[in-house]
Amino acid sequence: MKSVVVTGASTGIGFACSKLLLARGFRVFGSVRKQADADRLRAELGANFTPLLFDVTDEAAVKAAAQQVRAALDGEALAGLVNNAGIAVAGPVTELPIEQFRHQLEVNVIGPVIATQAFAPLLGADPAMRGGPGRIVMISSVAGRNGNPLLAPYSTSKHAVEGLSESLRREMMLFGIDVVIIAPGAVKTPIWGKAEEVDLSPYQRSPFFPALQKVRSFMLHLGKTGLPAETIAEKVAEALTAATPKVRYEIAPDALQQWIVRILPKRTVDRIIAKRLGLTPAGKA
Repeated sequence: MKSVVVTGASTGIGFACSKLLLARGFRVFGSVRKQADADRLRAELGANFTPLLFDVTDEAAVKAAAQQVRAALDGEALAGLVNNAGIAVAGPVTELPIEQFRHQLEVNVIGPVIATQAFAPLLGADPAMRGGPGRIVMISSVAGRNGNPLLAPYSTSKHAVEGLSESLRREMMLFGIDVVIIAPGAVKTPIWGKAEEVDLSPYQRSPFFPALQKVRSFMLHLGKTGLPAETIAEKVAEALTAATPKVRYEIAPDALQQWIVRILPKRTVDRIIAKRLGLTPAGKA
């Protein structure tokens, strides 16, 4: 039985990936941050699911989980690592508290690095592991190629994931370990639904406040109308099992709009977005 580690398995894409891969005959080790989620998933997903209790920013905890997985594998190599855990932080760059921006990068960028360092030996970087080399799947976003205003922390993190993945893919060729990017558009996941919990009160006197309110409404809309997480899980499964997977899979409900954004001049896109969010100077709307 092939084994896969999925980070951020409690909800959303991570949960959908775990459920689908189990149905396809994999054993899944899924990371969660809370014991209650570990207990729930163990009961819901069955004997071939093993919860791993760690936060991706906690290097010691991730390394301990890797040792737990190594013991369970009993010498067999991991078939895959899905670096999925992530958050979305909103706010204007010039006013957002630095600790919030830093936390965004710690979770979405440093987290995958920590997980990759911990589990790479089990994927085949350690020649003592039996079986063929595994694969690393990096969950990026269409925001990895397009910077959204007032979501700069998230866009920055996903741009970083794209560069990290490309560099890592070329490094891991040494071990035969492939690295595949999955770049979804809007997905029905709690990451966007949590926008309602964002406290905008610190920005009430900010010139960005009206636009922030529009961005929050848009994030809530995405949480309700985006792609099903199961659609992304199908692409993750393909990335893990296809004989020759693509380097990057982009899945967006508004593929035509994404294409138009890419081909239009950047200044034109700037003006369209600014007008939509009310970010144009007074008298120039």
